Amino acid sequence: MKLCFNQATTLKNSNLVKDLKHCEKHGYDYIEIRTMDKLPEYLEEHSIEDLAEFFKANHIKPLAFNALVFFNNRDDAGHRAIVDEFKSMMIMAEKLGVKYVVAVPLVTEAKILKEDIKNSCVEVLAELSEIAEPFGVKIAVEFVGHPQCTVNTFGQAYDIIDTVNRDNVGLVLDCFHFHAMGSSLEDLKKADGEKIFILHIDDTEDFPIGFLTDEDRVWPGHGAIDLDSILSILKGIGYSGVASVELFRPEYYELEAEETIKTAKETTIQVISKYFALQNL
Repeated sequence: MKLCFNQATTLKNSNLVKDLKHCEKHGYDYIEIRTMDKLPEYLEEHSIEDLAEFFKANHIKPLAFNALVFFNNRDDAGHRAIVDEFKSMMIMAEKLGVKYVVAVPLVTEAKILKEDIKNSCVEVLAELSEIAEPFGVKIAVEFVGHPQCTVNTFGQAYDIIDTVNRDNVGLVLDCFHFHAMGSSLEDLKKADGEKIFILHIDDTEDFPIGFLTDEDRVWPGHGAIDLDSILSILKGIGYSGVASVELFRPEYYELEAEETIKTAKETTIQVISKYFALQNL
């Protein structure tokens, strides 16, 4: 297994240039690039070609664009905006060699029937799949473990991508989101490991289901998530992707970015290495 860094972990105390520098120094294999803020900030003073040259000259490579946000159950204008954004991502992904686009379902106060959520997700993902295919990019759907997210459990998300049934559409399994809404380990055991494209490794303080927020995340192995069971099952179902550390902890934003990046790697290795052989570390 290879190790990836998600830029949310240094969201408030770093930028893409610094993250790349420190991740390269500390031996990460991949980075998830935040397209909502960190990439636009980078492009104010650099070009996509500059970024492509960096990746050619260094060990670290781009894993994913994170993220295409709120892709389902949109009005016509919202849907067109999602498609246009995705198409622009494809152009940049081709230049950089990005493998995945993380797609996040709609978060809303509105009550939407599960059938309507599924139908919208399947329809949009099938459309995006056709757009992505010529570029060789895969779509990794990330369910969000919060009551107001339209897709908030592993089982619900897996049913959606299984219905789409396309090789370039799969899941992000974020351990925090899996835990936060009580996703079922039995559902994970029944899954095809090849349909899980990215593992987000993290941990959390021990709050009840439905009350957890991203800010409750802590270093892997320092919280209440049953990471041993999740990782053991992933190994058993043949998961072969990367482990991408993703934390949103306010206290960690007070640290120097390099310290955060170093500690994130060390704690991740301690947890992952019990179940997966780590490459190039």
